[in-house]
Amino acid sequence: MSGKLILSLDQGTTSSRSILFNKMGQIISSTQKEFEQIYPKPGWVEHNPFDIWNTQLETARSVIQQNSETEIVGIGITNQRETTLVWDKITGLPVYNAIVWQDRRTSKYCDELKAEGWEEKIQYKTGLVIDSYFSATKIRWILNNVEGAMEKAKAGRLAFGTVDSWLIWKLTDGKQHVTDVSNASRTMIYNIRTLSWDEELLDLFGIPKEMLPEVKSSSEIYGYTSPELFGTEIPIAGVAGDQQAATFGQMCVEVGSVKNTYGTGCFMLCNTGSEVVKSNNNMLTTIAWQINGKTTYALEGSIFIGGAIVQWLRDELGIIRNSGEVEELANRVPDNGGVYLVPALTGLGAPHWDQYARGTIIGLTRGSNSGHIARAALESIAFQTCDVLKSMEADLGSAIKELRVDGGAVANNLLMQFQSDILGTPVYRPTVMETTALGAAYLAGLAVGFWNDVDEIKKQWSIDRCFTRTMEPENVQKLMKKWTKALSRAKSWAEEE
Repeated sequence: MSGKLILSLDQGTTSSRSILFNKMGQIISSTQKEFEQIYPKPGWVEHNPFDIWNTQLETARSVIQQNSETEIVGIGITNQRETTLVWDKITGLPVYNAIVWQDRRTSKYCDELKAEGWEEKIQYKTGLVIDSYFSATKIRWILNNVEGAMEKAKAGRLAFGTVDSWLIWKLTDGKQHVTDVSNASRTMIYNIRTLSWDEELLDLFGIPKEMLPEVKSSSEIYGYTSPELFGTEIPIAGVAGDQQAATFGQMCVEVGSVKNTYGTGCFMLCNTGSEVVKSNNNMLTTIAWQINGKTTYALEGSIFIGGAIVQWLRDELGIIRNSGEVEELANRVPDNGGVYLVPALTGLGAPHWDQYARGTIIGLTRGSNSGHIARAALESIAFQTCDVLKSMEADLGSAIKELRVDGGAVANNLLMQFQSDILGTPVYRPTVMETTALGAAYLAGLAVGFWNDVDEIKKQWSIDRCFTRTMEPENVQKLMKKWTKALSRAKSWAEEE
């Protein structure tokens, strides 16, 4: 296996990536391509399903061509979760754009479900809170708003899938309609206790069971790529939602180990082993992965806008030309100058779960400048992470001793240092920061015998840098107090419209 490689397809919210890993877990080749974000109305976010497919296929072909002499022994897929696609099984054509996880169009319906008293039952069965974030209400919206969709779904003509299912369908030329347990656990219609689609919830949302993919483990051979795509059949052998894949890539395989991914959003997961831990502090209970019939669960805190706030500074405000410039701009000022930015551009996720919160910049004075706004944007990512970690500690009944970090934003030293300062917890940045793609590669590699077992993989995890607190606790308290005050100004804003 030494000369062979594993291909990881990392389909994210703003781009598709393909990365080839060797047996040492090192990146051999990587290609990335961004695609269009579609905003039909305020609070609505969509993707063209063919943009997702074409960018993923293009990047995969690119890295394979760059390494044409090497055998690809398996494909792992990791994906933006909750994003909802519905397509025609016969024509293969989507009936509507993909409705992205950030989309808020079903917020009012979620309020109705809460008013009808469904919260406790849905949390017990799915581990989730009622929120438009998850797939179920998005599927319902498509069925009820696309002409003829409900009739076709009832006739068994339509297929629902999260992004992994869509990619596998396309890769296998429509032969496989499957998902894995980690992605299924994000739909709000999958019972994480019985490990099956929940009939009562399907009935509640009006979703015909015929639409649903078969749920598999996170590490097994699901099918083979169509030969015309890459010139040969390659086994598709690992699937996990992006945050679960990152948790596995970080080797958070021990109970109590925690990672936070700084991507478009920020997502903190804590491994709880075989135990389904119910949250009393607005965390989610989710399936981390299933390997060899053993299901591992996790607590999760989901932050909707993390690194996306830096994209916003670039694309909408225009105060930076590329994301890498934000650290330099923020370093032009010694502190935030009293400026706080609450990045509730698509509402607030954990632990607040406010669908009606909106973005706020507060504390501006005549002396405020672009450096203060850049610093406030970076600090907002760390503040949100702190809110989640403290809530997670309350659920666990113990302190989290260390935080493993990954994702694009962790290259930002200012952010990572501030994160450790605010948390008072060591922050470990790994040598390989593409842990989402790495986790998918590990899952696929285990299924095809590229790696023998998890113990072999654990030896590969290594630290690039450890950040520890340098800020005085009194300063931390002052900053957190002002952050909480800023949050209160952003909450329930859109509700007043």
